[in-house]
Amino acid sequence: MGMSETEADLDNPQVLPSVDDVKPSEEGGPIARAGFTYQDAIAVGFLIEMLEIPSLLKVHCETHDDIVLVRAIDGSATRVAEFVQVKASEPDKLWSVADLCARKKTKAGTSIFEISFARDKHCEESSFRLVTLRPVVSDLEMLTFSRDAPGRETNGERFKVLKLDLDRRFPGLKSLKSNETTYWIESCYWDVRHNEASVRNDSLLRLMRLSSKEGRPLLPEQADVLLDELRAWAKAAGNAKWDSDRDKKIITREALCEWWENHMRKLVEGAAMPSGGKLFDKMTEAELPTELVGLARAMRRDYAATVRRSSYMEPEEEERLQNRVKSEVMSLRARFVAGQLDIDGPAFYALCLDRMDAVNAERPAGHEDRSAFLKGCMYDIADRCLLRFARPTR
Repeated sequence: MGMSETEADLDNPQVLPSVDDVKPSEEGGPIARAGFTYQDAIAVGFLIEMLEIPSLLKVHCETHDDIVLVRAIDGSATRVAEFVQVKASEPDKLWSVADLCARKKTKAGTSIFEISFARDKHCEESSFRLVTLRPVVSDLEMLTFSRDAPGRETNGERFKVLKLDLDRRFPGLKSLKSNETTYWIESCYWDVRHNEASVRNDSLLRLMRLSSKEGRPLLPEQADVLLDELRAWAKAAGNAKWDSDRDKKIITREALCEWWENHMRKLVEGAAMPSGGKLFDKMTEAELPTELVGLARAMRRDYAATVRRSSYMEPEEEERLQNRVKSEVMSLRARFVAGQLDIDGPAFYALCLDRMDAVNAERPAGHEDRSAFLKGCMYDIADRCLLRFARPTR
């Protein structure tokens, strides 16, 4: 039986395929990635980096590795593919060389190191990254330094010790492109990210800094909404299949910049829109009937009038209820975006209303009914572009 064109390319080091073109050797990720919220958060960080740095051209989600970053070098035609493994489930201990090299049931090629090094088989130059929750032992510490930092010299003692250990464990090992372990050590960066919350907070700050740099500063609540949109995009890319939806798996800088500009323009233009106008758009987008839209806008106006009357309720209670509404709708929206709620826009809208009724019912007996206030607050949040009822498409 003859070899396929792709197999022939891999056997000829002069004609190697691009990471953008060749089908991944396996697609276990898209099939079994439920609950990969940490990995999606990491991917969002790289999407923000793509907005920040023009040299980052593409972000793959679940193709040849958990994440693949395609970069341009110094404005030339040279491309580097950075293969990123994300380790969200790991023991509560420091990473060691033994952990890096441990094989599954002693089967060759199954260790983290071998899997990473095996990615060096495409026409792009290769680099490697390991993202972990836990730090590393001293033998691996040099990998946590930036690739060009002091302490990573090939003639340094730490470099020699690590190379000797890897060569002892995997004698004669080379990549498909005939690179040796020296190449992997030089090209690998060990990226310690301590938890999902810190990753999200970092992404939030970076979005706010980016918007301020452009002269269109975001509020924290607005940045949160954009982060949820980016996470939904990364999740959808990870879930897509290569054969049928390859373009969805590879997010380009052009597409991302277009998304960013459209959303920022909406936020800026929305600030000048009459009150209630953005709420109308959000409910229309979710295909809600006109009578519900009209009632919602009326309740938002009543809410706005209420909060202007200082005698309506104590300031502490007002702030407490407003914060509760923000928290509830944020939690619901996050579950909706993450795909944990398999419902459409109208059903999500009804769920939000039900949750406001539940919050009101939780109040102690004898307290005044605040259902209208809670729903009016929810509508006001939507009118400030901080809540959408439609399922995000990107």
